[in-house]
Amino acid sequence: MKNKPRPPTIPAEKQATVRREIIALLLEETLSAREISARVHIPEKDVVDHLEHIRAAAHDHGEKLRVVPAACRKCGFEFHKRERLTRPGRCPVCHGEQILEPRYFME
Repeated sequence: MKNKPRPPTIPAEKQATVRREIIALLLEETLSAREISARVHIPEKDVVDHLEHIRAAAHDHGEKLRVVPAACRKCGFEFHKRERLTRPGRCPVCHGEQILEPRYFME
């Protein structure tokens, strides 16, 4: 029995990496972690890790990841001094737990 020659394999098209997709989205509009998660099809928990890396890499390239701070829905307190990119658990002023998500964009 002779072996049949295999047809040549065609390499798969290279897709943009998740971080490049996120950067492209953030250059176009301001989005929350939940919105990024839905558009890039990754878990919301992973978005924050990617954003941390994007913030460091963007700094090296002269760009910046900007954050529209989270805010309390109950009293309106804004988390301006917060360095972490995650959503806070509760408000330090009224102790409310209804916090609007931070939103991100690139410039």
